[in-house]
Amino acid sequence: KGSSAMPHKRNPIGCEQITGLARLLRANCVAAFENIALWHERDISHSSVERVILPDSFIALDHMLRRLTRIVAGMVVHPDRMRANLEQSRGVVFSGTVLLELARKGVSREQAYEWVQRNAMRSYEEGLDFKQLLLADADIMRVLTPKDINDAFDLKIQLRHVDEIFDRAFNSERVAVGPRGAD
Repeated sequence: KGSSAMPHKRNPIGCEQITGLARLLRANCVAAFENIALWHERDISHSSVERVILPDSFIALDHMLRRLTRIVAGMVVHPDRMRANLEQSRGVVFSGTVLLELARKGVSREQAYEWVQRNAMRSYEEGLDFKQLLLADADIMRVLTPKDINDAFDLKIQLRHVDEIFDRAFNSERVAVGPRGAD
């Protein structure tokens, strides 16, 4: 669905609802934890809370899981848009990997952050390629090799565990989607 004032906009209302209901579930956990304290024996003060939070929590969780399952089942991947988004960043999307590689090679995190940020900001402000800026940076090149930098920008290396992750997430028993269609 769109925004009430902007029909061209697509709001993630299903995900927003799940996020909101998650707050309710966490709040119900507080009530459940407060139920742990007992005077001497279990009394009726505990069951009054449980009669509300248990069914409400399970019904909300069931709804959240079904809705999320429908959302995930309806997702569409656009590889061409993904590639365009990566390219639009001029490589700055790989800044975290470069930062970690510098730290791994012994540069303090603070110093590595300063060097990487300096080049990332220049890439944004001047429209320059981030990788080329790194390769031309004397501070960075004293620590990293061109291969280190190329590896940091290699999507095959970055995504090497993606199949494992998807197998773990989606190869378990499939949850049946209810009759209400995609959100």
